[in-house]
Amino acid sequence: MKKITLSLVIAISLFSCNSVKNMDTSNVSTAVTLLSSLTSNSTVQQISSLFSLLDTNKDEAISSTEAVGSVSENFNTLDTDSNSSLNLTELTGLLSLLK
Repeated sequence: MKKITLSLVIAISLFSCNSVKNMDTSNVSTAVTLLSSLTSNSTVQQISSLFSLLDTNKDEAISSTEAVGSVSENFNTLDTDSNSSLNLTELTGLLSLLK
C-alpha cells in the first residue's frame, strides 16, 4: 500500500513539474506503475520496458528530469559513469538496489 501511495504522490508531483510539460502523461503513469511493481526478481525485459517509457526524448539515455520514483531517488548511485544520464545497463542496476 505504501508503494502505491508513494507512486501516486510521485506521479502527481511530476504532472505539476515544468520539466515534464512535454512528456506523454500516459507513459509517465505507466512507468510509475511498472516501477512500483518491480522486485529484485524482475527481469531485464521489465527494466528495458521501463527504460523505454522513461526515455521520453528517445536519446537512449534517461536524464535526471526524466527519472521518476526510485530511479530519481537513486539516480547518482545508478549513474556509474557520472555522465548525468542513465543508459540501459546502468538502469539494470536498479534490480540490485531492490534486494
